[in-house]
Amino acid sequence: MAEIQLVAEPGRPEGSSASRRMRRDGRIPAVVYGHGIEPISVSVDARELRVALNGEAGSRALLDLRVGSERHLAVARQLQRHPVRHTVTHVDFQVVSRDEIISAEVPILLVGEAIEVHRGGGTVGQELNTLLVKARPADLPAHLEVDISELSIGQTIRVGEVSLPDGVTTDVDPDHAVAIGQGPQAMALPEEEAAAEGGAAPGEAAGAGQAAAAGDDGAGES
Repeated sequence: MAEIQLVAEPGRPEGSSASRRMRRDGRIPAVVYGHGIEPISVSVDARELRVALNGEAGSRALLDLRVGSERHLAVARQLQRHPVRHTVTHVDFQVVSRDEIISAEVPILLVGEAIEVHRGGGTVGQELNTLLVKARPADLPAHLEVDISELSIGQTIRVGEVSLPDGVTTDVDPDHAVAIGQGPQAMALPEEEAAAEGGAAPGEAAGAGQAAAAGDDGAGES
């Protein structure tokens, strides 16, 4: 995985009001930590951060982070986003070593067309959207592809069947479902819907009405 250069300016002012001003000026507050260094409060250019994290590797990009006169190999460990605009409001950069094993959530992409599932009127349910993997920083994949073209209704693709690149492992239960071939949803009949809501089904209501009418007739004859 190629390293992406990103400049971080140290000495940013603390406090929520200072952070808001910083964001208005196009900069994102951040913290750099890890490998025995004291946490450093920094800021990065919002546009440069967006470019760095929107490449092929996404948020798992390996960064050549310039902090003043120092350079650190780092990854964006935690991104905080605005609840409405979804823009990044704060980021934690973790300093890493090329040879250490780190953990990261990697997106799972379903590829291919589940012809047998669709032919039977079913759908493919994706049960796992990301997979927690372990690897050296340079070996972390941008995503994992899972081929669903052979999937049939009632079948399940599990974590143990996901192909991992060399140097990448996972501790997730191999029996954990990734994708399931689901059958068509049964349409409830009107009688079943009425019964489920606690009311009598149309046929039952008619029978009850006839019984009541018979009772009334009998009462009139006595």
